[in-house]
Amino acid sequence: MKSIDLAFIKARRIEQKITMQHMAVILGFKNASTYMKYEKGDYYLKAVHLPLIAKELHCDLASLFFENNFAKSAK
Repeated sequence: MKSIDLAFIKARRIEQKITMQHMAVILGFKNASTYMKYEKGDYYLKAVHLPLIAKELHCDLASLFFENNFAKSAK
């Protein structure tokens, strides 16, 4: 199972010098505080958001995910 790597999204946004307000506008949110809640994981990103985020962060869609290895480590 893959999960969204919110730390990657935040780090990449900061690296690209993109503000939370800019990301909010790209995703159709009213303000930066709403976007921040998504980036922190308080709200879940929707599938429709992911291609927009990848495009804005100049990365491929797969980069937004990391493998959840809980099942593998349980064996």
